[in-house]
Amino acid sequence: MHLPEQRASFVVSAAERERVAQTLCLHFAADNLDMEELDARLSHVYIARAPAELQSLLSDLPMLDSDKLDPGTALLAPSAVVPPRGVIMAFMGGVARKGRWLIPRQLKVWAMMGGAELDLREGKFAPGVTEIDVTVLMGGVEITVPNGVRVEVMGAAFMGGFEADAGDSEALDPSQPVLRVTGLAIMGGVEVKVRHPGKKTLRRFEAAVDASKRAAEIGGAQ
Repeated sequence: MHLPEQRASFVVSAAERERVAQTLCLHFAADNLDMEELDARLSHVYIARAPAELQSLLSDLPMLDSDKLDPGTALLAPSAVVPPRGVIMAFMGGVARKGRWLIPRQLKVWAMMGGAELDLREGKFAPGVTEIDVTVLMGGVEITVPNGVRVEVMGAAFMGGFEADAGDSEALDPSQPVLRVTGLAIMGGVEVKVRHPGKKTLRRFEAAVDASKRAAEIGGAQ
């Protein structure tokens, strides 16, 4: 009586095949596979007869960097380790802050006859609201925000600009961080934007998805 259940446990579902195919595509986009290796593995995805055989196609690949593949994840750091305040100043010169850093809950940015670049994509936010107050005089400030952060911009400009091309209206969950940018730009500019994945990465991923579809068509015809 248990034989049908035992046989069912060795059946590979269409959803599982698709999951492995998509994972292989992500590895290709992350440069863990070249096109030839991708094609070879995809051809086996749709003819695999057992789950173990399917999983073997992923077993030798490194763990995917979830921060890079999904910029909306892993954005938060524990409140206790995030600095409560911070200051960044650019006076007749330039300053940049990027990479992996803890973004203070309240950050003041001054740019006077100079420029400041803040890249928050690899930074860690405290839970709740993070405030960046910007003062610009004959200079400029550029703030790059990752997906998954709700952005509120309430700045003003005099003979300058205070622009935002970010907001992420889908980041409405209370657990997701909120970035509030305020301040004044006089004869200068402030720009808040989301930088999407590069064209090269998108082209590689689209090519991988196309290869996956072709392999699925071939597998379905067999």
